[in-house]
Amino acid sequence: MRDLIERRLKRVAWADDPTTRLLADAEGPVTPEFRALLERPARDAAVLIPLVEGSAGWTVLFTQRARHLVHHPGQISFPGGRVDAHDADAVAAALREAWEEIGLTPEIVRVAGTLPEHVTGTGFAVTPVVGFVPSTFRPRPDPAEVEAVFDVPLDVILAPGALKATSRERLGTRFRVWELEYRGHRIWGATAAMLKTFRDILCDDSD
Repeated sequence: MRDLIERRLKRVAWADDPTTRLLADAEGPVTPEFRALLERPARDAAVLIPLVEGSAGWTVLFTQRARHLVHHPGQISFPGGRVDAHDADAVAAALREAWEEIGLTPEIVRVAGTLPEHVTGTGFAVTPVVGFVPSTFRPRPDPAEVEAVFDVPLDVILAPGALKATSRERLGTRFRVWELEYRGHRIWGATAAMLKTFRDILCDDSD
């Protein structure tokens, strides 16, 4: 699986830009308010998709944001945040955020590659970084940011029908979005969109 993931990420290429891909999921007309949001300069961000190979197979680590946070309290996400001026690139930002949020030392992460940039309905341009994490890693969540850390078997994510399509409205524009339910956890929003992209890449057996 490790070799497959690295090989698939190396060949990833998109003919369209991330905004075009976002608008392709619009269900009906796009409002002027939403188009105005997309025309503003996007804020660069990065997340780490941590893959852990355990005795029972591969799992993906997720965080549950602290419930006292102003933005997206209690929501499921990947470790990540804004790209700061001192970050060398998106990969460095994702690794830094994972260290700050769950105590994942950057040096032990083997970066496999990145997914295409995702533009969100909240004005962020997010680069998802895929990294392999040793099975000996034990998360140390920062309570100021993270309430809990949990994992989902990769086989569950890759199973047909696991990611279900639904709809959500943003600034008067309706979009097709994705959700994954696992043991009481609801993964949705940008996190589920990135997960869908990752799943599509891994399940594309054209090579």
